Amino acid sequence: MITMNDFLIVSAALFCIGLFMLVSKRNAIQILIGIELMLNAAILNLVAFGKFDRFANGGQMFALFAIVLAAATTAVALAIILNVYRRYKTIDPAKVDKLRD
Repeated sequence: MITMNDFLIVSAALFCIGLFMLVSKRNAIQILIGIELMLNAAILNLVAFGKFDRFANGGQMFALFAIVLAAATTAVALAIILNVYRRYKTIDPAKVDKLRD
């Protein structure tokens, strides 16, 4: 039987991996993947709390809302990354020194 602790341990591991990817920031795609891993850890927590709470099903609704928001933010972030790559020919955030001319 999978307990609440198992869900929380997996979620904490996902969050730590995402945080490491965010802090190490080698390129913009890794930063985006790190943010997505951290969001997935939060969504896993929402679903786990919703599963183990007999009286409320709000966890799944919040998780669905978070998934929709994550998809929208990913689309916007990828568009920004593509525009930065077209202009600077790199996706390394350290090499992009200015955003306006």
